[in-house]
Amino acid sequence: MAAQQGWSFRMTPIRKLLILLATICVGVSIFRLATGLGLVTNLNDEWPWGLWIGFDVLTGVALAGGGYFTAIIVHVLHRDQFHPIARGAMLTSLLGYLLVLAGLFLDVGQWFNFWRPFVSWGHTSVLFEVFWCISCYTTVQVLEFGEIFTERVGKKWHNAFKAAMPVLMIIGIIFPTLHQSSLGGLYLIAVHKLYPLWWSTLIPYFFLISSFFVGPAMICVESTLAGNAYNHKVPIEVLRGLGRIGGWFMLLYLVLKIYDLSNRGVWDLVFAGNLEGNLFLLEMILGVIVPIFIIFSGMSKSRSGLFIYGLLVSGGVVLNRMNVVFTGMSGTSGGSYFPSIWEWSVSIGLVSIGVLVYCFIVENFNILDHGDHHSA
Repeated sequence: MAAQQGWSFRMTPIRKLLILLATICVGVSIFRLATGLGLVTNLNDEWPWGLWIGFDVLTGVALAGGGYFTAIIVHVLHRDQFHPIARGAMLTSLLGYLLVLAGLFLDVGQWFNFWRPFVSWGHTSVLFEVFWCISCYTTVQVLEFGEIFTERVGKKWHNAFKAAMPVLMIIGIIFPTLHQSSLGGLYLIAVHKLYPLWWSTLIPYFFLISSFFVGPAMICVESTLAGNAYNHKVPIEVLRGLGRIGGWFMLLYLVLKIYDLSNRGVWDLVFAGNLEGNLFLLEMILGVIVPIFIIFSGMSKSRSGLFIYGLLVSGGVVLNRMNVVFTGMSGTSGGSYFPSIWEWSVSIGLVSIGVLVYCFIVENFNILDHGDHHSA
């Protein structure tokens, strides 16, 4: 990477809007920490988990799965043709997990006790395992980013970070496979609360497998957007090959879903015509079946086809997590919940912060291997 003079961050109208949304998010977050959950959120005893857990944590962890998926493909299986997207996927994953931790921190009722899981060994709790795995994996990702960071800042430490990368990669692959499935395992005890279309003894496997195939989808979306912004085009065959690997995981997911629905005898609920059945069909058709057709057809030979594939898969996983957290629990909660405007502002603001930090890092560090950082 050519030597750079100073730091760059070009201001655009969209970035100014993102800065405004991020500022509102920070202000609301400070107010929430000072006053508690009651004045900012619409959470109640019947709905203790709301938008911040459903979207910021459960969905955020899934969408950030591209980092460890790519690490397995590139650094473990040594598929070097996918190396051009490795750093971009790692950066997106790192920012995603940092935002997940922010959302989790904001949702803790007595946030000043956030440190207790580090010293109180709740080994029988699935949430305890999820907390530790996410915390450790995020730490590993920060250390992995050290190799990129020290290419420009603190260069004397670069060789040390580079030498540590193989160990960090191994650790960084183990942790996500644990907490991705455990997030689904949280709902195993909700056998009489979660709607049967989503409750299953296989739900941990569904969460894990979906985190695998949403990784390539997010990479297709991120690479397309970054390519348009920074004039950096990842070869179509690289994205198509990665997408097809994800496609095989989607086929596995679909087969397991069909087996699970048949084994539990709940096919009648799929076509019941109610809200739950319709949203389940929408999730499966647009989020799994149609993307499988796209990625294994000629449509995947174009960037637009790959972008549509990525959007559908990512949207399908978002809908799945929202269905598990909200739709599937609405019939047994005994109450009602809809996120307040302040909850929405925090979630949107966190995404805005992630986009702004992504732009700054891409424009100042060797992420995309592009020559002109200032075209965006």
